[in-house]
Amino acid sequence: MRQASRKQWIKFSIVTLLYLLFLLWVKSWWGLIVVPFIFDVYISKKIPWGWWKKSKNATVRGVMGWVDAIVFALVAVYFVNIYLFQNYQIPSSSLEKSLLVGDFLYVSKVSYGPRVPNTPLSMPLAQHTLPLFDCKSYIEWPQWKYKRVPGFGKVKLNDIVVFNFPAGDTVATNFQQTDFYSLAYNEGRRLYPKHVDMDSLTRRQQRAVYDLYYQAGRNLILSNPRMYGKVVTRPVDRRENYVKRCVGLPGDTLQIKDGQVYIDGQAIENPENMQFNYFVQTTGPLIPETMFRELGISNDDRMLMNDDPSWEPSLVEMGLDRRDGKGQLTPVYHLPLTQKMYDTLAGNKKLVSRIVKEPSIYSNDIYPQNLYTKWDRDNYGPIWIPAKGATITLTDDNLPLYERCIEAYEGNKLERREDGIYINGQKTDTYTFRMDYYWMMGDNRHNSADSRYWGFVPEDHVVGKPLLVWLSLDKDRGWLDGKIRWNRLFKWVDNN
Repeated sequence: MRQASRKQWIKFSIVTLLYLLFLLWVKSWWGLIVVPFIFDVYISKKIPWGWWKKSKNATVRGVMGWVDAIVFALVAVYFVNIYLFQNYQIPSSSLEKSLLVGDFLYVSKVSYGPRVPNTPLSMPLAQHTLPLFDCKSYIEWPQWKYKRVPGFGKVKLNDIVVFNFPAGDTVATNFQQTDFYSLAYNEGRRLYPKHVDMDSLTRRQQRAVYDLYYQAGRNLILSNPRMYGKVVTRPVDRRENYVKRCVGLPGDTLQIKDGQVYIDGQAIENPENMQFNYFVQTTGPLIPETMFRELGISNDDRMLMNDDPSWEPSLVEMGLDRRDGKGQLTPVYHLPLTQKMYDTLAGNKKLVSRIVKEPSIYSNDIYPQNLYTKWDRDNYGPIWIPAKGATITLTDDNLPLYERCIEAYEGNKLERREDGIYINGQKTDTYTFRMDYYWMMGDNRHNSADSRYWGFVPEDHVVGKPLLVWLSLDKDRGWLDGKIRWNRLFKWVDNN
């Protein structure tokens, strides 16, 4: 072995110490097999790592120089994305106006502790599909069990959280933005359009109806790949990333009354920019574009109801019956509004005649789809949020609420037989949860697909905490017309 200089030993010592501290943090001593290679890079130099630098062929040196730089960059990005932070773009309006469509965020992995990846062999910057190639961005094997490295804290009430979409374990590739289970239930109902009076049925009969819907819809999806695409399953860390606000913690009992969230019977503090949908009728003129811009209402979020005459009876029934000189309804808009936006419009008496909150109605899409509850998006629960180590008694009324936790998220085999409930082949009427769960909702309460529609978020799905908006682009504007929202650049994300 050639004599190493003092400078080489110092570099080797610093790199090795940092690497050992990293292994101590992630508690993975398998990484010690890398130490001999670090020793060789800095001290022994037995392996010709930079062989290409001595090549007489300029093309080889040039190409390998780029390859070396690209590989180093990919490895660096891989570890930064997993253990420190990643970039995230807001794709939908579910958190407006707290976060806007077009916001680019830095998401901290260390806030709640980074997860060791389920699928370690993957391409950086690609969640589940490689662009252009339209194939998986990860290799199925090996798959590691859930493990979270120590972080700075835990998820708190009202935190904005990035997490993997829990119902994204199964996906019909032509409907990737749709919850597969909701899709199956809805397609099953479409196949059996006859109205069923659920109030007249027992719980067991209701369950049989829902099982019929789901199986019929599932079979339809599986037998029609041209329409629905291939049905695939994804590991936890390869499911779509969602961002919502945590409004319920493990062990809490949550209820929603008239849009207000209650925890253990107490109303929680609402986000300042929380929105609901309203119907806004003017005194006659259209709302000018300048006002929409001042209010921050995008083109996608505004709808002029007068464009569809079939809406007129419903609008009149809600009291939006002001008419012009020709006997036509004056313009009625469907808009999401914060309280501040509501007050601004309501105070403009010359322009606005009346504002009516969009009523809530019972929907088959409400979680769980296989339990008849009559809940809706503004009136939901009460529902208990599972906590690690807590034991519940299983009944016909609560099993649909928790069966995905027991089976899909915690990996048990659950069966409902004539004589009772069986978990992993053993008859039981209790279950002890192995993970904490959270209840996530969007601030744009009437335009958010959240826990009200697909249920609990397990702790192993939590990705991180958004900290900073580093760029914000308005898709409704051009580059010379305010596309960059300068006032949002490098703005801290408000989690309160």
